Amino acid sequence: MKIKNLFSTILLSLIMILAACTNTTTSENANSSNSKEGGQLIIGMESEADVLDPHRAGGWVTMRITNQMFEPLIGEDLSKSSDEESVPKLIPVLADSWEVSEDGKTYTFHLREGVKFHDGTEFNAEAVDFNIKRLTDKDFDYYDNTGAGRTFRTWKFFESSEIVDEYTMNIKLSQPFSEFPRMLAQINSLQIVSPTAIIENGNDSMGENPVGTGPFKFSERNRGQNITLVRNEEYWGEKAILDTVIFRPLSDPAARVLAIQNDEVDIIAVPPPDAIDNLKDQGYEVISGTPPHVWYLTFNFDNEYMKDQKVRQAINYAINREGIANELLNGTVNPAYTMVSPGSVIHDADNKWYEYDPEKAKGLLKEAGLENGFETTLQSSVDGSGQLLPVDIAEWIQRDLKEIGIDLELDTQEWITYYSGYSDGMDSNVGMNQMSSGRTTPYFLSMVAHSDFVAPGGFNSGKYVNKDVDTLLDKASTSLDENESNNLWKEAEAIIMEDAAFAPIVNDSAPYVVHSRVKGFVVPSEEWYTLAPVWIEN
Repeated sequence: MKIKNLFSTILLSLIMILAACTNTTTSENANSSNSKEGGQLIIGMESEADVLDPHRAGGWVTMRITNQMFEPLIGEDLSKSSDEESVPKLIPVLADSWEVSEDGKTYTFHLREGVKFHDGTEFNAEAVDFNIKRLTDKDFDYYDNTGAGRTFRTWKFFESSEIVDEYTMNIKLSQPFSEFPRMLAQINSLQIVSPTAIIENGNDSMGENPVGTGPFKFSERNRGQNITLVRNEEYWGEKAILDTVIFRPLSDPAARVLAIQNDEVDIIAVPPPDAIDNLKDQGYEVISGTPPHVWYLTFNFDNEYMKDQKVRQAINYAINREGIANELLNGTVNPAYTMVSPGSVIHDADNKWYEYDPEKAKGLLKEAGLENGFETTLQSSVDGSGQLLPVDIAEWIQRDLKEIGIDLELDTQEWITYYSGYSDGMDSNVGMNQMSSGRTTPYFLSMVAHSDFVAPGGFNSGKYVNKDVDTLLDKASTSLDENESNNLWKEAEAIIMEDAAFAPIVNDSAPYVVHSRVKGFVVPSEEWYTLAPVWIEN
């Protein structure tokens, strides 16, 4: 009996030990399966990206990539959706804090210590000064004409930069510029690049081998196939969760849908409007927001027909924006009646210029002596950042204008080529071109309508010049009173819209289709996002 009891006791003990081991293993596996750390995220984007130099890069599709690798002094809180925050709050990033002088002309930045670039070199005031000079000082050895051309709207009132000490920097302006902090937070203004990388390899190298301070760093690029980023293990702040992020250019909307359905990607941008309901039914999440976006036409003031205000107004009245938004794009966008988009602090949803009225459009053409119509050209891309379905929209506009006697020829190009030429302006035989843009700051009106930014070189592609508008835009930019500034922006916008310098068409809601395994992906009130908090659920 004693031997039997002893055997039973030993057997029971072995069972308990095995059970404990099994429970421990199960617990460890459970913890492993629920762990957020690691994993790979693949994003199907709407076009090929531009060069990866944040100062040279053109278009949101590229800036969404560079935003993961490069950081500004002042940033925006991209952790909240549009529903939570209509305009992202400004936050310290590479600057711990900043202050502005009473006259609004001197900004002092107290820089974050202990930050290293991806190449292991130190971030400090000298690095910031190098970046500023790269964009503003033509006598600087590493001045970059392309980067300066892309970012000069931020530096309109720039006077000088000054290194106070290793981690303190002054930027002096010729005039107060109330929107300067917000412009610095925009992703193609002053994201800081490694001076050492440029000194050793030249200005062109940054576009092919980008070196920043962000939570992800560059791994490789195969043009037309993928751009791969990996987690920056030496990041100064809270490290990214993902091991790897891969961006795949898939310009065909149907190919993007097929890629996510075939489990080849985790997120796709710009889903075809007619596929969204079906994707939802299949269990994919569709996330959208209210970014500062407007898809618009820019009229060419060098063109014989577009010089006439009545012609520009007629075209505005002839376009059925409601039809484009609700029939063509299935309600995934909203009709746009102003150049100021939702997501901007001065947007007024009740302000509707040029509602659809083809008879009024015909009357205006008759007043202009063009009752028999005319022929002209619309230039557009075939894909690209925020471009939605550009050819389909252009063809809709082509049909609308045909109804009032205007024969519109379409001239289309792929995105990178198109965007590169946009700031060169249009030949006189071209009547209008198309762009998608917008900013949370009202300063966007200056970017597109101020004579200082006329093409070639600026974003005022149509060469619109109105000195009264310039005066109002400058007063709004330099006013230290926010209410006064906002009223001036609105006054300038009213003149711009009365002049019909542009034809706003739709505002995007920036939908993304997201696989259920993707967690933490947020679409903020911007056209870009952060991937640092995103993880893949195992």
